[in-house]
Amino acid sequence: MASKDLDIDQLALYLHITPAEVSKMAVRGKIPGRRVNNEWRFSESEIHHWLEDRIGVGDATELERVEKVLVRNIDITSDERAMLSDFLSPLAVAVPIDARTRGSVIREMCNLAGQTGLLWDPAEMAEAVAAREALHPTALENGVALLHPRRPQSSILSEPLVALGISTQPIPFGNVSGHMTDVFFLICSTDDCVHLRILARLARLVTDEVFLTMLRSSTSANEAIEIIRTAEIELLESSVRG
Repeated sequence: MASKDLDIDQLALYLHITPAEVSKMAVRGKIPGRRVNNEWRFSESEIHHWLEDRIGVGDATELERVEKVLVRNIDITSDERAMLSDFLSPLAVAVPIDARTRGSVIREMCNLAGQTGLLWDPAEMAEAVAAREALHPTALENGVALLHPRRPQSSILSEPLVALGISTQPIPFGNVSGHMTDVFFLICSTDDCVHLRILARLARLVTDEVFLTMLRSSTSANEAIEIIRTAEIELLESSVRG
């Protein structure tokens, strides 16, 4: 399905900023857009990729702002589960994960997702995730990788899900600074909006070193999910207080 275009007013409404701010960002090349008959047009899919990039480099405040934008603009056809932990099943959590190389991690993470019955073709998902990693590694400097394909894989998924693998030994996973990785999340989504919401929530959680320490110390799938759920509740409560 072709991505729809947004004009300046529509994008301003989507991002909850003024049309003047959108225009300024477009002129300065700060946001992807093109001129059609002397008017700015913005591809919705390109805006989603731009938001994904902002999630990848944002600080805690920026991540919270991006997540709020995504929650406000959730499509009525998108999955409306509020909690990241609602997308996790014990069947898709490996503590520890039995993989020691980049390729085997990707394959094992997709196999975990396949165990839920929601992903019908783990091999195809693994190929899509590997292609995304080759384009730009998702491994962060804190030892976490947020694996996902470049585009939602609605043809092989019945609904969105998240898989988690924790390695007993950190491995090289493509981080540009050379940091090793031992915590792997796989985001499997059926549309861009849900993908970005999950990615933004995960990115906020993994900025907390206390959370990561607890997650790394988990000894079962259920314990890991409960650690995520508890941290997520605390995160949301702090956002309300702030």
